[in-house]
Amino acid sequence: MPEPLVEKMAQKADVFENEKSLGEHVAAADDGNFVTEAPWGEEGEEPREEELATLCHIGDKIPYSAWLVAVVELAERFTFYGLTGPFQNYMQNRRDDPRLPGALGLGQSAATGLQYFFLFWCYITPLLGAIVADAWLGRYNAIVLFALIYICGLLVLFVTSLPASLDSGAGLGGLIGCMIIMGLGTGGIKSNVSPLIAEQYTRTKPVLKLLPSGERVIIDPNVTIQSLYNIFYWCINIGSLSSIATVWLELKFDFWAAYLLPFCFFFVGLFTLIVGRKSYVVRPPSGSVLLDAGKALGIAARNGFRMDAAIPRFGEQFINELKRALIACRVFCFYPIYWLLYGQMNSNFISMAGTMETHGLPNDLLFNLNPISIIVFIPSENPHSSPITRIAFGFFLAASSMAYAAGIQRWIYNTGPCFDFPLSCPASKDGTLPNKLHVAAQTPAYVLIGLSEIFASITGLEYAFTKAPPSMKSVVMGIFLMQNAFGYAIGIAISPTSKNPNLVTFYACLAGVTALAGAAFWFCFRHHNASEEELNKMDANNEEFRPRPATDVETAVGRLKNRRH
Repeated sequence: MPEPLVEKMAQKADVFENEKSLGEHVAAADDGNFVTEAPWGEEGEEPREEELATLCHIGDKIPYSAWLVAVVELAERFTFYGLTGPFQNYMQNRRDDPRLPGALGLGQSAATGLQYFFLFWCYITPLLGAIVADAWLGRYNAIVLFALIYICGLLVLFVTSLPASLDSGAGLGGLIGCMIIMGLGTGGIKSNVSPLIAEQYTRTKPVLKLLPSGERVIIDPNVTIQSLYNIFYWCINIGSLSSIATVWLELKFDFWAAYLLPFCFFFVGLFTLIVGRKSYVVRPPSGSVLLDAGKALGIAARNGFRMDAAIPRFGEQFINELKRALIACRVFCFYPIYWLLYGQMNSNFISMAGTMETHGLPNDLLFNLNPISIIVFIPSENPHSSPITRIAFGFFLAASSMAYAAGIQRWIYNTGPCFDFPLSCPASKDGTLPNKLHVAAQTPAYVLIGLSEIFASITGLEYAFTKAPPSMKSVVMGIFLMQNAFGYAIGIAISPTSKNPNLVTFYACLAGVTALAGAAFWFCFRHHNASEEELNKMDANNEEFRPRPATDVETAVGRLKNRRH
C-alpha cells in the first residue's frame, strides 16, 4: 500500500479514537453538573495563557460546608438587625411619645451618637477576634466562644427592656451593657466567619473542564470566591429582614417583644455551628503575626520604608506576605467615608421618617428596602469586572443616595405645618402632626445604598480575603472591618450637627465628600486592576497553608500539626 495512503488512514483512525473518547466523556457527564474526569486528566489541567484569555471563566460547585457557614451568618445577622432596627426609636423617643414608640427619650442627636458608638465598638472588636483565632483558638472555636458572649448581651437587653426594668430606670444602663457585650460577640464572629466561608473552597488553581454541551470552560477559583461572597452577603441581607418583624412588634406590643424574637433565633445559628462541626474545613491557629508585622514595619521605616530591609530577620516569604497584606490595607483607607454614609440608614434616616406621614407604618420599617434591593440585584452583578472598578462605582452610588436624601430633606422643610422644625411648632399639636410628605419618598435613598453595597462592600470582603496571605487572612479581614469603626467614629464626632434645620447641608456634604472619596480611590488604585490575576495566583503553589477538614480533636482543641489538604 502506498505510504501516503497509509498515513491518511492512520490519521483518520486517530481522529476516530479522539472523537470516540470525547463522546464517552460527554456522555458520562452528570445532568447540569461539571464532569469530574476529562480527557486531559482526572483533575483537569491548568489552562494555557491563550485559554485563560479566550475561554469562559465559571464558578465551581459551592461546598456543603460553605452553606452551613452561610446559615450561621444568616442567624447572626437576623439577631443583629432584629435588635438594632428598633434602637433609634428606643433611644430617641420618650415612653409616652404620642406618635412613635420610645423608651429612653434621649433625643435625636444623643441617640444618633450612641448608635454610632455601638457600631464603632462592633467594628473595633473584629481585630481582637482575629488575634484570638490566629494565635490560640482557630476560627471555628473562636466563633463558638464569641457566640456565647453574644448570648449574654442579648439576655441583658431583653431583661432591661421589660416594662418593670424601664420603669425602675434600668433601661439606659442595660442598653449600654448590652452594646459592650454584644459588640464584643459580634465583632469576634465577624472577622472569622468571612474567611471561614471562603476557606471551605479549597481549589487554588484554575482548571479546564468540559461541560455536557461540549463547551470547554475554565473553573476559576476567583469566580467561585466571588460567588461565595455573593451568597454570604445575600444571607446577611436575608437575615437583616428580621427588622420587618421586630419594628412591628415594637409598634404593636413593646420593645421586649421585639428583642425576644432575635434572642431566640440566635440559637438556630449556634445549633448549626455545633452540629456541623465535623463538616467544616479549618486551618489550625498558627500564631498571631501582628507583633512580627509591627517589627518588620519598624525596620522598614528606619531604612527608607524599604520592606526588603526586614528580609534578613524575618525571611523573604514572610516579607512578601506582608507586602500583599499592605496592598489590601491601602485599598481599605477610603472605606471610613463610605461607612460614615452607610450609618445614616439606621440613625438619621429613621429620624427623618418620623417627621413624615407614615400612615400607620413604623417609621423604621423602610430600612428593609435596603436588604431587599440587595437580595434582588445581587444575582445581576457582573462578576468579571475588576474589583477596583466595582468599589469606585459603589462609592458613587452611595454619594447619589445622600444627594437624594438632601433633596428629600429640603422637600420636608418646604412642607408644613412646621417646615424647618418638624414636630416642634405649635401647629404640630404637641408633636402629633408631621410635615405633609409621605414616608415612601425615602425609597430611592435606601435602594441606592443597597446597590452601592453590592459593589463596594461585597467586593471589599472578597478583596480582603483574596489579597491577604494565608497566615494573615483573619487579621486583614479584621482591618477591613475596622474601617467601619473609623467611619462611625467620625459619625460620633459630627452627630451634634445632625439636627434641624441643618440636615440638608449635612446630607449634601456627605454626598460631596463620598463622591470625592470615590474619585480619589479610583485615581490612587486603578493600576491594581492590571495586576489582579497575578496577585490572585500567589497562593496557588503554597501548599503549606491550604485548609483541611477538621478532626474531632481539632474541633475541640484547634491545635494540631498543619498537614497538606
